[in-house]
Amino acid sequence: MNFRTILILGALTAFGPLAIDFYLPAFPAIAQSFGTDEKHVQMTLAAYFLGLSIGQLLYGPVADRFGRRIPLLTGVGLFTAASLACAFAPNLEWLMGARFIQALGGCAGMVISRAVVSDKCDAVGSAKVFSQLMLVMGLAPILAPMLGGLLVNTTGWQSIFLVLTGFSALAALAVALGLPESLPDYVPRQPLKGALRQYGRLLADPVYLGHALTGGLAVAGMFAYISGSPFVFIKLYGVPAEHFGWLFGTNAAGFILVAQVNARLLAKRGPAFLLARTVWIYLGAGLTLLAVSSLHTEQLWPLLIPLFVCIASLGCILPNASACAMNGQGARAGSASALLGCLQFSIAAGAASLVGLLHDGSAMPMAMVISLCGVLVVSVAMLTRRLQNARALAQAEV
Repeated sequence: MNFRTILILGALTAFGPLAIDFYLPAFPAIAQSFGTDEKHVQMTLAAYFLGLSIGQLLYGPVADRFGRRIPLLTGVGLFTAASLACAFAPNLEWLMGARFIQALGGCAGMVISRAVVSDKCDAVGSAKVFSQLMLVMGLAPILAPMLGGLLVNTTGWQSIFLVLTGFSALAALAVALGLPESLPDYVPRQPLKGALRQYGRLLADPVYLGHALTGGLAVAGMFAYISGSPFVFIKLYGVPAEHFGWLFGTNAAGFILVAQVNARLLAKRGPAFLLARTVWIYLGAGLTLLAVSSLHTEQLWPLLIPLFVCIASLGCILPNASACAMNGQGARAGSASALLGCLQFSIAAGAASLVGLLHDGSAMPMAMVISLCGVLVVSVAMLTRRLQNARALAQAEV
């Protein structure tokens, strides 16, 4: 896969983190603008997660029926229009609705980019490309909070969504001019009326479902951090909004670094092997974070170290879990990618909401949800590994 295609797919995949990370430093300003508190502003994040979950299920069958380009351009256009609506939101309810529609458009890039990679690559090749996409999209959580904090303090929170409008319009132009159809002509188009049956088959596949849930639970831990970190960093420990991005970006840099190391390790070990070992690192860091949070330390740095390890380990877990789930999906790659994303962001929405519900003025809610995700990630990954080995053994005997 050439660099231009990877760059375009990376920009499309970055819609998710950009639309989330960019406005995190603006939570206090949005709350003040609408005369509410940050707990209610967090619901705009939950609305976005809900839109991502629902929208991905729609794009998958459509991409398998009509190809990749048409639904992709439609989704990017919808994201552009909704971003503009967010910028001119007169109240919090309007903003929540616009964020939901924004997610419905943005998830097209996330679903279809995975399907494009699956169209062109095998399991190891997919894992390598996914790792490279982590490098491209990883710039978003590094730069977005810093730029978001700067925009909030200079031109107001509305300018964040105006920038998103411009970015998505440029992405639409890049797709129109530089991303050809990747679904081969010889691959049979899947009828829309069979979409529910296709999802049923995927859910009945324990290996696919196990890898999808492993990635989904890991994403949930990451979004527990995304949802809880503005309060922990800015409110609890007094980090200025304009400096929030530096802390957020440091963790994102660890994520990018590990993703690139993962791409190199794949030359010697398969994605399933690396996944089964990295999940233990994530669990250990999550439990350490919980222990440190329970001490209610007055210093921030003891929390930053296990947080860094947690987020960095996702640079290995996420591309490998996605590659294992998408391996061998063929003509139903769009549906498999859609269900994968739906599971990920449904669980993420629950985790983000749980952090808000458990809010007690400390870092404990965020740490509790992250560590719980770590326990579940390891449990599901180990069970899936055994099921995968049993399937391979049965096929070898046949």
